[in-house]
Amino acid sequence: MLYYFLYPLAKYHTIFNVFQYISFRTIYAAITALLLSFLLGPYLINKLRVLKFGEVVRTDGPATHFSKAGTPTMGGAIILLIVTVTVLIWGNLTNYYVWVVTFVTVGMGLIGFIDDYIKVVKKDKRGLRGRVKFTAQVGVALAAALFLYFNNFETLVTIPFFKEVQIDMKAFYVPFAVLVIVGASNAVNLTDGLDGLAIGPMTIAAATYMLLAYLVGHVKIANYLHIMYVPRAGELTVFAGAMVGASLGFLWFNTYPAQVFMGDVGSLSLGGALGTLAIITKNEVLLILIGGIFVVEALSVIFQVGSFKLTGKRVFAMAPIHHHYEIKGWPEPKIIVRFWIISIILALLAISTLKIR
Repeated sequence: MLYYFLYPLAKYHTIFNVFQYISFRTIYAAITALLLSFLLGPYLINKLRVLKFGEVVRTDGPATHFSKAGTPTMGGAIILLIVTVTVLIWGNLTNYYVWVVTFVTVGMGLIGFIDDYIKVVKKDKRGLRGRVKFTAQVGVALAAALFLYFNNFETLVTIPFFKEVQIDMKAFYVPFAVLVIVGASNAVNLTDGLDGLAIGPMTIAAATYMLLAYLVGHVKIANYLHIMYVPRAGELTVFAGAMVGASLGFLWFNTYPAQVFMGDVGSLSLGGALGTLAIITKNEVLLILIGGIFVVEALSVIFQVGSFKLTGKRVFAMAPIHHHYEIKGWPEPKIIVRFWIISIILALLAISTLKIR
């Protein structure tokens, strides 16, 4: 919005030229989202408490979680609101990539909100039925994928560490994109089980894609690094910056011991945004490395369920894997911080692939 109204004033004064720079708007998008989190966070958390939107703790989980019952949840709505407002303020709203990512983020957030509402308000622990929830997620992702495909979006998929290896998926890119977006959304959702566990790696992943969006959207840098140039994708740097700021702001209240939980409204929306960023920046496969924590959490559930159905035995003491370490006796803060450290290492490895090709 500011870009649309203030940048044209550059012809009257050069100071308004700063609004054309993605780097400038990204910095202030992050700062704006962070400040809004600090300003609105306490008020909105108190509203959730007054409305008695308290966490419903699963009875088959670790006993240490029973003390968390009643802690305000659905706090991810704070992130969703702040990211959307910040992007509207600092983003170039003529760029349709911004609207695609916003559509997926809000769409997944709405699905998560309905799921949370059923659990918290309707007191139905099962929430939104799995088939309905998954179908809705696929619908949102499919709409975004089809829009990109019919707007001549590049269907090549690059492989990290290999400069010349590119796979043209053609029409099959649409289901591939849906898989990436829905998979990322659900993987983040599964990770959201401890105080700050999901939002920490999410902040790191968003910061990594903030860098990648800038690089792939800059023709000279993309050519220098031998990575795919994606025209107009650089504007997503601003969106990712808003995600970083809002996530850091939420972490302020979500860190152990948490004052508020994210809920599905936050985890599904942030995961969907991350998957969409991976698609548009043409770093779909690299998401496996950048979001390694989310991938491992999802795989732990898949292996656990598969093993139990096939052999009657469990691979882990409990899935997702962070609960396994809880049952093994690891203190919650130790699990959280170690997962953050791993996320940082994975992000650095992902960035290194820009030169190791």
